[in-house]
Amino acid sequence: MLKILIVLGTALILITFNPAPTHFSTVAHVIQKIPSYAKWGQIAMKETQSTYPNANIIDYKHVGSEIVGESTIETFKLWLKEANKEFGVFVRIEYITKTEKVVDIKYEETSR
Repeated sequence: MLKILIVLGTALILITFNPAPTHFSTVAHVIQKIPSYAKWGQIAMKETQSTYPNANIIDYKHVGSEIVGESTIETFKLWLKEANKEFGVFVRIEYITKTEKVVDIKYEETSR
């Protein structure tokens, strides 16, 4: 998520400080680079924050995608900090590939 915000912020700065038409292609190029899993990363962070309301998400990584029958499983690793404890949480979001309807979200804590 942080990477996406940085990319979009950079694009906004380019437009603000030099709104010449030549930069529109640059902005379009930056926007096209938003990864396909971005939507699922936002859901992973939102649902993790709901599951761990006293923790702050301090890092985020897309681990990968897996197609299983008619479903896709997106896996993310989030690093959380709660009080003096830091820990990782693998978040696996399963959704129907064609409809993008979420079927299941699983969490697995890890110390690494």
